[in-house]
Amino acid sequence: VGIASCGVPGLPAGLGALWVAHGRLPWARLVEPALRLATQGVAMPAAHASCLSMLAPVMTMNEGARIYSPAGSILREGDLLHQPGLVTALEAMTDEGAATFYSGTIAEALLELMDEREGLVARKDLATYESRWNDPVELEFRGHSVRSRSGLGDFPGTLASLPRLRGLDEPARVLALAGTLAGKSASTGTTNVAVLDAEGNACVLTTSLGLGSGDFVPGFDLHLNSMLGEADLIQETGRPGDRMASMMSPAIALEGGNVQLAAGAAGGTRLRSALLQVVAGVLDEGLESQAAVDRPRIHPVGSVVQLEPGFAAETLRALERAGYEVRVWPARHHYFGGVSVVTPSGGAGDPRRSGDVQVLR
Repeated sequence: VGIASCGVPGLPAGLGALWVAHGRLPWARLVEPALRLATQGVAMPAAHASCLSMLAPVMTMNEGARIYSPAGSILREGDLLHQPGLVTALEAMTDEGAATFYSGTIAEALLELMDEREGLVARKDLATYESRWNDPVELEFRGHSVRSRSGLGDFPGTLASLPRLRGLDEPARVLALAGTLAGKSASTGTTNVAVLDAEGNACVLTTSLGLGSGDFVPGFDLHLNSMLGEADLIQETGRPGDRMASMMSPAIALEGGNVQLAAGAAGGTRLRSALLQVVAGVLDEGLESQAAVDRPRIHPVGSVVQLEPGFAAETLRALERAGYEVRVWPARHHYFGGVSVVTPSGGAGDPRRSGDVQVLR
């Protein structure tokens, strides 16, 4: 953490590029819902309050104490999270577009903070940053064309190697998942949203701060990323201008040219395992999206399998007979990731991370 862990922010440029290429509403209209929430404040959901209690030393660094510990103790479930600087930031986005982060008002404040705390992001870094368009990886899975991104997570490769689950009893299904995922590791602070519109267009957006650097842009309450400090993402010595690797794995599945599923996940090293179990649950086993999200999950790391409660005793014994060390958690937990999924028949938010589903008309 700390200012030296911060790289160039990419989300604003990505949103701007998506809007230019595919947007229909005026830019200012897109900012309105976020601006309204920033003005009113947001009640802390249970999952966020739980994460905050674990990450308080980072989240309350510097300006974070005013935001997350306004009365001397960290916010709890139901407390109002109020970030007045976000109102100013979103107003700047409304007036200046995404460019405010790279050559406008927010960029100047960010560069001033970098100079003050000896950060690494320079004016040239911001001025030369641009979004990149890449073709997705495409694979066939259970009669569907699944399109996702390549990268450290290798979700496409993991999905392709998964044995068929339909028709398996629970012990056999869990052993198949453990065998596919064991030894595969995939950072924190990730958010995902999946959208399907009335015309069948789909968009899955995954974004991450990492843990967060603990630095907030003064006057804007914007928490900076810590991507340069994420050990799992650093594969070799980086050079100025290089792009960070990523484990993000937004995915869309089509059948006959029509979108049947759009999904993505957050969860650090558990992102891939959470997403795999939900996508396979829908496309292979035929579950409804919410049932696939709600079902207990596993996460293997080498010979150790972490499990949420709810698995049968025979399943645990089968894992032990196969040589795994079994660790069952006392309750469903955000450790096991958060998956957002939408299908033509409905969507699912993940209760592990206070996920939600909304229909907008």
